[in-house]
Amino acid sequence: MTAFQKYLVSIVTVIILIAIYHLKSILTPFLVGVILAYLGDPLVDRLEDYKVKRTLGVLLVFTVFLLILFGLALVVIPILVNEVSSLVRDIPVIFSWLQVSASPYLVSTFDIDPFDVSLERLKQSILDNWQQAGGFVGHFVQEVTASGIAMLNALISMTLVPVVAFYLLRDWDDVIEKIRQMIPLHMETKVVTLTKECDDVLSQFVRGQLLIMFLLGCVYALGLTIIGLDLAILIGLVAGLASIVPYLGFVVGILAAVLAALFQFQDLMPLVYVLLVFLVGQGLEGMILTPLLVGDRIGLHPVAVIFAVLAGGQLFGFFGVLLALPIAAVMMVFIRDFRATYLRSQVYDGSNEDK
Repeated sequence: MTAFQKYLVSIVTVIILIAIYHLKSILTPFLVGVILAYLGDPLVDRLEDYKVKRTLGVLLVFTVFLLILFGLALVVIPILVNEVSSLVRDIPVIFSWLQVSASPYLVSTFDIDPFDVSLERLKQSILDNWQQAGGFVGHFVQEVTASGIAMLNALISMTLVPVVAFYLLRDWDDVIEKIRQMIPLHMETKVVTLTKECDDVLSQFVRGQLLIMFLLGCVYALGLTIIGLDLAILIGLVAGLASIVPYLGFVVGILAAVLAALFQFQDLMPLVYVLLVFLVGQGLEGMILTPLLVGDRIGLHPVAVIFAVLAGGQLFGFFGVLLALPIAAVMMVFIRDFRATYLRSQVYDGSNEDK
């Protein structure tokens, strides 16, 4: 590569990064659309093998996906609504229980009582300061207006997602081929090899991790339901979704389940059952689900996993957390290739040194 080509590549890379930074607020539907198209492409390719035209295959995949979502919504949403409604009704009772059960321990141990709040005092305080309500209402109206605009933008983004995913999925192979044709000929073999390896690792990780999240959510929800926990489905769903970040689903789920079990049963034995449920789930994930569905292709050390998740969250927020491990998996492909190239180089073995 000549000096001019290197300069041109650097300029284009900087321009792309600046554009991404300034357009990041509108990139979400396109990013989600790319992810959905990437996940759906193997299914559409399989249908093409059976002589189904690609556009029809995309429509079939979208239809099946929507039917599955609709079926799950019909089953899960009423249960979640019932559990959330029950939780909201129980909030005053939970607060009173915390005042009676947790406050004495916190006061005797740490000399603090975070639950020392009188509902009557709170009500009286509001009545005493009603004169400030005008300013509060004005601020509240501004917040509601801003929230309404944000909700409208979110609805527009949600509408764009299936449209972007449909067109990308329909033209996926053509887009990939056009990108391949732009690769310099002397670099094509190397780039194609690395790209295929990245695709293997990424597809195995993403599809495997999504299936692990679903199965863990089912295991947690079923186990907590057998115990008799009222919020079993809600806690199982949250723990399953949080499992996209390693160990987070286990921590979030067990903390929520322990608190719910303490309030509901007010006995220590159910806590043992809750612990068993999450230990079984963690054992299934570590010994069966992850080796079977994801494997060890990523090769990330647990410390590297934690660093990647924290770095992604620090740099790009919530989506940074979601994308941290897939991006780290792709980076590992290039790191392994760089290491192999370095070990074969003259820099490593010193064969170019003057004797």
